[in-house]
Amino acid sequence: SEGAVRGLYSQRNSMTICYSMYVPSLYFDEEEETYVGGLFWDGRSPSLQHQAGEPFLNPVEMGNPDKESVVNKVRRASYYPELVRLYGETDNVDSLYAHITDALSIYQQSEEVNSFSSKYDAWERGEYVFTETEARGMDLFENKGMCAECHILDKDERAGRVLFTDHTYDNLGIPRNPENPHFRVPTDYFLLTPDSIDLGLGPIVGKEEENGKFRVPTLRNIALTAPYGHNGYFKTLEEIIHFYNVRHVSDEFPPAECPATVNRDELGNLGLTPEEEADLVAFIKTLTDDYESIRK
Repeated sequence: SEGAVRGLYSQRNSMTICYSMYVPSLYFDEEEETYVGGLFWDGRSPSLQHQAGEPFLNPVEMGNPDKESVVNKVRRASYYPELVRLYGETDNVDSLYAHITDALSIYQQSEEVNSFSSKYDAWERGEYVFTETEARGMDLFENKGMCAECHILDKDERAGRVLFTDHTYDNLGIPRNPENPHFRVPTDYFLLTPDSIDLGLGPIVGKEEENGKFRVPTLRNIALTAPYGHNGYFKTLEEIIHFYNVRHVSDEFPPAECPATVNRDELGNLGLTPEEEADLVAFIKTLTDDYESIRK
């Protein structure tokens, strides 16, 4: 994803911030024997407030040299008096930075960011009837396509709604992306080089068996957030669904970037027809918010 400075790109494709308020802090589920939660693809951030402070200082995102630089910009902003009204005046850089990130995290918990306003939500309320294609897609999602193994259809305990994720980690076998624009940034900005491997969760928890695993994202609004995969290898929903379908049984794709930990049980040989792949796409598009306003 491109940062604030034109031509500087992150090594990863940004996830949606929508519904991130329901992602728990990273922990190991002893019963399921898997890691759960944490923000960003690799789970390194424990909270929305911590996450909100990271992009400001990331060299390829917003590129500010330090917290003081961010704080000085906010002091010159038109909304600064409102920030002071809410949090009080302070000369301490760390305190003001905390006020800024807290305000961002509270907005990220708002209804505007987490509206549950898709066709799927209207369908749950009995206010929308799926088309035949969408209905077939939902059946495939839950059954033959095995999507609901990770993008679960159970209601999330914190949200009380379906989030289409279990917040766990997986290695899908996504290939290295040689077209990743991050490889073309000046070398001083490299977070990942063309010959290195993005190990995801592994370095965060200090376990090689977690290398190459990335957090399962919510599928809500996924139709709006192309490209797909942590490294943006897939340009369209159609491409990544086809990959899920045929990875084991086709030579269409290069080998996995991190082959040792690839999930070989729940994807890669699903036996979906082209028509069924299209039905899945149709269902996933029902998860896009603001259905009512789009319809009007």
